[in-house]
Amino acid sequence: MTVTPPSNRPDVNAFLLFLNNVPGPKMHQLPAPAARMAMVAMRGVAEVETGPLAVIKDLSIPGPAGTIPARLYDARETREAGPVMVFYHGGGFVIGDLSTHEPYCAEVARVLDIPVIAIDYRLAPENPWPAAPDDCEAATRWIADSPAVLGRTVTGLVLSGDSAGGNLTIVTTMALRDAPAAVPVIAQFPIYPVVDGTDAWPSFGEHGAAKLLTTESMNYFNDAYRPEAGHPRAYPLRHDHTGLPPTLLVTASLDPLRDQGREYAAELIRAGVPVTYREAVGNIHGFITIRRAIPSSQADVAGYLAVLKAMIAEAVA
Repeated sequence: MTVTPPSNRPDVNAFLLFLNNVPGPKMHQLPAPAARMAMVAMRGVAEVETGPLAVIKDLSIPGPAGTIPARLYDARETREAGPVMVFYHGGGFVIGDLSTHEPYCAEVARVLDIPVIAIDYRLAPENPWPAAPDDCEAATRWIADSPAVLGRTVTGLVLSGDSAGGNLTIVTTMALRDAPAAVPVIAQFPIYPVVDGTDAWPSFGEHGAAKLLTTESMNYFNDAYRPEAGHPRAYPLRHDHTGLPPTLLVTASLDPLRDQGREYAAELIRAGVPVTYREAVGNIHGFITIRRAIPSSQADVAGYLAVLKAMIAEAVA
């Protein structure tokens, strides 16, 4: 496998040097519970602090197989009716939780000045596909109904997530297009999403080693998740995209998933969907949750949140 030259960002190079010299087993060599603990531990080393926020509130959402934990982030104690972001964390459908993505969700709530509700969907291998999309759809429909426990009236949904959560963003948006919820999805925002089940992309060969997300870890996640090949709720790239809401799509140039993300943007454009595409040039997969380790990622996040803020303002005008 060919490994590309280092990034043009010194902080990315420094993080990759650290990452690839950490002793012990790699993520794909660990059982799922240990891999989850490793991701939680990495937050303390690699991610920024959560920071001040008026509301951080745990929620319990009824789901198809029991309670779905969730967490509400809001910069305001109370607010008038308006849009809400529903966020689905990344982690290959195997790792990740409310804790691993809390600093990022808090930042989004502050910058966009809208409530953000993170969903702690069931994980594989204990709960393989389609447990994750089932939970995400059920939780999103519950939020759309503005239950009293939220203390907020929801007028529109902004769906977002990173990596596996980017996949769940798209899959949930498609489900709510086909069977609308109580309020519309006004924008979707997948971040370096996995949208295709094949590895026939140049970026796999270019970036499938030594850059946090590797070919081995992708195989590990896929073996645990066990999605149905060709099903639109598993890998949505080659399915109907007509009628989807305005989309902001972000990829990273040193990510094995880069090329399928680029192709998804192209597919949306072919279907007539308004698309804004941004690529974090010189950055790696996972950058939204390693902003202490890679400080330049803050500028990437700030840049795309400015775009998303304008998109939301346009949608609610």
